[in-house]
Amino acid sequence: MKRDYRKWWSPALERDMELLAFGESGTPVLVFPTSMGRFYQWEDFKLVEHMSGRIDEGWLQLWCVDSVDGESFYDKKRPWPERARRHLAYERYLIDEVLPAVRSENQVDFLMSIGASFGAFHAVALATRRPGIVKKAVGLSGAYDTARWLDGSREGDAYFVNPLAFLPNLRDERYLEPLRETEIVIATGREDPNVDESRRLAATLQDKGVPASLHLWDGWAHDWPYWKEMVDVFL
Repeated sequence: MKRDYRKWWSPALERDMELLAFGESGTPVLVFPTSMGRFYQWEDFKLVEHMSGRIDEGWLQLWCVDSVDGESFYDKKRPWPERARRHLAYERYLIDEVLPAVRSENQVDFLMSIGASFGAFHAVALATRRPGIVKKAVGLSGAYDTARWLDGSREGDAYFVNPLAFLPNLRDERYLEPLRETEIVIATGREDPNVDESRRLAATLQDKGVPASLHLWDGWAHDWPYWKEMVDVFL
């Protein structure tokens, strides 16, 4: 399996950023780590190895990106507006830097995003905040109401980075039309502490006419063995 390590200075984040790309062809997939996880997390926890057949056969090409959660949502030393702005800078990094890198090497016009736990938020947030870029987003055992990491705020930038805040009020057809062409998969455990957020997110998207589906696993289902099973079903 082809494995490429990339590192460059990010103008959006004003620091070096790293990622790993696996595979030579196939549908490109942006892979987000869990809370404050690193770009090598899916490799360390054997998810990449688990998917190696699909990668080697040219079905999928994984782009495992780094996170800046420790500088944004999880940095309690910063006021919440700065945390939200740091996340928006991370989004610019993805759009203006990572996606051009993907497109320069992969001409498949179908981009997927996937993540588990807080990575699920990133995968879904990219698809819903920038409709039309991601064609399929998969959120595994996610938490989607970001107010808890922003001192309970749902105003200003905190509103716009929170899918469960801005989506219910979204009326603009310029955003809804491409969003309705995006498949969104929400999978989690019935006993996951964040299961209600998954239910609310799926219901909100469905109410907007978005092809979103909710899949509930028995039990807690918030761990790597479960996510391997979910990947087999949805990716």
